[in-house]
Amino acid sequence: MSTAVQSGSSRINARTVGMALYLLFLLVPIYWLLNMSLKTNEEILSTFSLWPHNLTFANYMVIFTDSSWYSGYINSMIYVGLNTVISIAVALPAAYAFSRYRFLGDSHLFFWLLTNRMAPPAVFALPFFQLYSSVGLFDTHIAVALAHCLFNVPLAVWILEGFMSGVPKEIDETAYIDGYSFPKFFIKIFTPLIASGIGVAAFFCFMFSWVELLLARTLTSVDAKPISAAMTRTVSASGLDWGVLAAAGILTIVPGALVIYFVRNYIAKGFALGRV
Repeated sequence: MSTAVQSGSSRINARTVGMALYLLFLLVPIYWLLNMSLKTNEEILSTFSLWPHNLTFANYMVIFTDSSWYSGYINSMIYVGLNTVISIAVALPAAYAFSRYRFLGDSHLFFWLLTNRMAPPAVFALPFFQLYSSVGLFDTHIAVALAHCLFNVPLAVWILEGFMSGVPKEIDETAYIDGYSFPKFFIKIFTPLIASGIGVAAFFCFMFSWVELLLARTLTSVDAKPISAAMTRTVSASGLDWGVLAAAGILTIVPGALVIYFVRNYIAKGFALGRV
């Protein structure tokens, strides 16, 4: 009996140690980035240290006071927010159609939507650039938001269709019998039932749009330049500004971490339902 207990305890300890080492491995790059952001360039390049010897917040002050830096965060938040709203608004009725109706070529159309998500952004960079330059949308927030819809709408449709298929069709029929119009039914009854699915879809749309670089950099130049593009232009006459670049990286992680915190319950429910 005691041997079995000891064996079980050793397995639990081994799992705990393994998980702790794995988490430590994941956190090392983030810690090192934070460590670099609190150092001067001279200390970063001259010595190897696990913590700053001369703590400084000058790198963060550059981000918050230089318009070429903080405007990048504002631009990114604008087009990411636009993309998330547009993607969810378009995906909701499309996902409802796929989950509730059967029509000619529905499975092929659904698969075609997913193939857009499989294609690399580089395939669409040149067509988008030429099109937006022709119609006057180049270097605008809506240009990047619409370009990202090519990838995020199919993903949102795929996620939402799974959640909607889990809602019994009898709910729709009962609402119609009770005299609900479709818009009223969809907004007041159906949407709250799939709130977790909307949260999960919005999370993935936000994250994919936030981290995408190629299209965001190709379709902007000055007025709508995102922070990801600004971070690739930190070379000066004195060399690469490592401290400012590290500070920008830390601040870039913050919005994603906040989104994960606020939608964590929806994501957990999505995994529990097998829809993510």
